[in-house]
Amino acid sequence: MTTLPARMLVACLLPLACTSIPAEVKLPAIISDHMILQQASRVPIWGKADPGEDITVAFQGQNLTAKADADGRWNVSLNLETSQPGPCEMTIEGKNKILIQDILVGQVWVASGQSNMEWVVKGTQGANEVIASSANTAIRQFAVTKTASPYPAEEVSGRWISASPETTGLFSAVGYFFARKLQQSVGAPVGIINTSWGGTPAQAWTGVEAIESYPEYKAARERIIPLVEEYPEKKRAFVDQLTEWIKKNHREDKPTGDAGKFAAVDAPLEGWTQVSLPGPVTSEGLPEAGAVWLRKTIDPPARKGTGIPLVLPIDGFDSVYWNGKLIARTSIKDFPGLGFVRQYGVYTIPDSAIREDRNVLAIRLYQPVKPGAFSDIPKAGLLPLKDGWLAREEYAFPPVEESEKSLAPAIPNRPPASQNAPAFLFNGMVKPLIPYAIKGVIWYQGESNASRAYQYRTLFPLLISDWRKQWGQGDFPFYFVQLANYLPKKDAPGESAWAELREAQRLALTVPQTGQAVTIDIGESEDIHPRNKKETGERLAAIALARDYDKSVPYSGPVYESMAVGNGRIRLAFRHTDGGLTARSLPAHYDVRTLTGQTAPLIRHSPGSELEGFAICGSDKKWVWANARIDGENVEVWSEQVPNPVAVRYAWADNPTCNLYNAAGLPASPFRTDDFGYATKTPNDEPASR
Repeated sequence: MTTLPARMLVACLLPLACTSIPAEVKLPAIISDHMILQQASRVPIWGKADPGEDITVAFQGQNLTAKADADGRWNVSLNLETSQPGPCEMTIEGKNKILIQDILVGQVWVASGQSNMEWVVKGTQGANEVIASSANTAIRQFAVTKTASPYPAEEVSGRWISASPETTGLFSAVGYFFARKLQQSVGAPVGIINTSWGGTPAQAWTGVEAIESYPEYKAARERIIPLVEEYPEKKRAFVDQLTEWIKKNHREDKPTGDAGKFAAVDAPLEGWTQVSLPGPVTSEGLPEAGAVWLRKTIDPPARKGTGIPLVLPIDGFDSVYWNGKLIARTSIKDFPGLGFVRQYGVYTIPDSAIREDRNVLAIRLYQPVKPGAFSDIPKAGLLPLKDGWLAREEYAFPPVEESEKSLAPAIPNRPPASQNAPAFLFNGMVKPLIPYAIKGVIWYQGESNASRAYQYRTLFPLLISDWRKQWGQGDFPFYFVQLANYLPKKDAPGESAWAELREAQRLALTVPQTGQAVTIDIGESEDIHPRNKKETGERLAAIALARDYDKSVPYSGPVYESMAVGNGRIRLAFRHTDGGLTARSLPAHYDVRTLTGQTAPLIRHSPGSELEGFAICGSDKKWVWANARIDGENVEVWSEQVPNPVAVRYAWADNPTCNLYNAAGLPASPFRTDDFGYATKTPNDEPASR
């Protein structure tokens, strides 16, 4: 949990430590040292105190008073519409006095979504240079600690941090590049509230009342909440019972000596046996219960820069060593073992710990009842670690009777991953931020909803309207990133869940005050996390600059508007042509994975055509690659194989090859003119009531 400033921490903890002491004024973590407040006419400041306690808030010449209600809640609203940037201080006084220092007034944006919004600066292209030159106290981030909650929470953990070479590496990359561009162009301080969590679906980020308009999500909440509430007690009981069983049967862990003889890079390998993963770690010569060591040699990566991420889906009590050094350990209290599949252990080995010749990953498994196991193939980065493992016994427990073994406690079922449960992330990571004054939201999410892309057509607008309703600031800007190109390229035109998700995102532009940053040209076929986050953040910033800060900058690539059929061709009209449509030159190779420098030859489907990425069909709905050319503000599409065309698609693939841009250098959004069907549509996709 992130540490609060000492004076605030005391204010938060004293009422809990001694109930006979009158409650002191308490503030939410987001109202703290180094915060950036939105330059607006209504900026709420709130907290808790004793019921009936009088509170005074003083800031930039304003002195506002409030009285805590029956529940101890109080709030005031500052007018900062014409305030100077600062820095300045705020005092909040009741029975105690709190001083908040180094406050700036500027522009505050929420950055939310899944892993591509969570992705940090240090994992992006050119990170070292960016970080080294990042010192700027006018750019700050409040990173919300990951919390999933079945019910609306009152507080989040986190603290405000200024951009600097020591801190910027852990900023949301999209958030940072968005803020940097905004700050450079507008000149005002920019604060990013980073509330994001990798691998999470939109329904988890939507409020309870809104998401329960979908019967399937209402039922899911009703099923999951009891499991979540009952699990801590079941877990505690299991740990107590297992500890007692281990003690009764004299199966406490008892390491035999120096771990180096098993884990060191140059440890002797006599007496080791080969095993393959995943599955139980069993082989002739290995005990059913006791302690077993695993080790595997890993060659250094072809290109370093961000370390080696290890993914170790271990079902057991493990100690993990890298080149002889302990990097992680779990115990019974961590509750990972004996058939219980915990969330994957994920560790990052820094570059400084990577040897240039060879590296050794060693894992010690303590197994009091039965063999430890791997629920899936472990990985080092993208490298699967299935074969080449060696195993050796450290010690073995004597057998116990089957009747006694059967008395080992049963593993309670763990509830589903709470961060994916409907409304859990809104409750834990968004609701407690309200009513902090913001300018708007930037959003990068959708990968986890691609299999239900048709539903996203209604779910995403529902999320936007729900956030606006709950924040109570009207239709604030909500700008989002359309999913980047990803997955293998296809030889023939066809259906695509990712294309349908991009379509759902594009359709959200009908919602007032929304904007879309297209990234169909900066993805990677084997990395769901494109490392070019700079361009993503700056494309989002261009939308805000044009729409909210009166800057004359192009902010959108071409967006399909209408079509006309005639003379065996289809003519397409676009908006946001910004100086005219252009056909960008296609490179000879495309990015497979920039982290390793891997590329692949680019094969054109319409090599004689000015534009690439168009497909066309007739009434038979059989799609073929098409020729296309720019004609003024329009695009003309045709194919000799389709004399009577009825529909066109552009960039309709997971990872399309396409090159339609406007003169401002922004790519066209993928689209289709047909509504022939939806590969991702299910009977549960529409909410019961709107």
